Amino acid sequence: MTPGRHRRTTKRLLVPLLVLGLSLGSATLAQAGPSQAGPGTAANATVVDSTGQPGRTVALTFDDGPNAGETSRLLDLLGERHVKAVFCLWGQHVRENPELVRRIVAEGHVLCNHTMRHENMSSWSPADIRANLRATNEVIHEAVPGAEIRYFRAPYGAWGETPSVAADMGMQPLGWSLSVADWNRPGTDVLVSRLMNGISPGGVVLLHDGGGERGQTVEAVSRVVPRLRDEGWRFTLPARSG
Repeated sequence: MTPGRHRRTTKRLLVPLLVLGLSLGSATLAQAGPSQAGPGTAANATVVDSTGQPGRTVALTFDDGPNAGETSRLLDLLGERHVKAVFCLWGQHVRENPELVRRIVAEGHVLCNHTMRHENMSSWSPADIRANLRATNEVIHEAVPGAEIRYFRAPYGAWGETPSVAADMGMQPLGWSLSVADWNRPGTDVLVSRLMNGISPGGVVLLHDGGGERGQTVEAVSRVVPRLRDEGWRFTLPARSG
């Protein structure tokens, strides 16, 4: 083959290869774009405390787990009653109970970042907040790779600069409209009364499955869910953006 013919042949081969490469590159970028933006692109810095839905709707949220005893029991009863909830995970507890995080996701519940060690971040800088939330997400993803973390909840409701940082990371800041102070363990009957009297349409309820012994909470939930259903309430999730 003469040098001229060789150059023409090479050129004919390179052109389609270049076109193919550009096409593949464009497809890759198109696929990478949304995943880089994350599933929480609708998140904003408004702290949501309602379902955002009309009528008798309510969202159950559980903080400070996972806890080997109560979280397992809670998942059992939520599964039996076909209720989906939000679990606000404490990073250190995720490290101790990764199998429970996998079960939470496998059974269709929703994850929420609740910091690594339940820190009060009200005076933290955005950079320090971001580092903590990123570390917590990484621990969660070690247990369940690729799992969506839709929400962030500030421990103690001490928000500071956390809402804007969480929203920038694709997590909606999640508050509540009803807390029944179950961490004080006032008794199952008291918790049932507080729930039945305090739940309002569109409400987000703060409960705990971790951070201590939560047997009263689990028992109260088991009694309240069927009563609410009988009264026409529907269990759903908090609003995805404020």
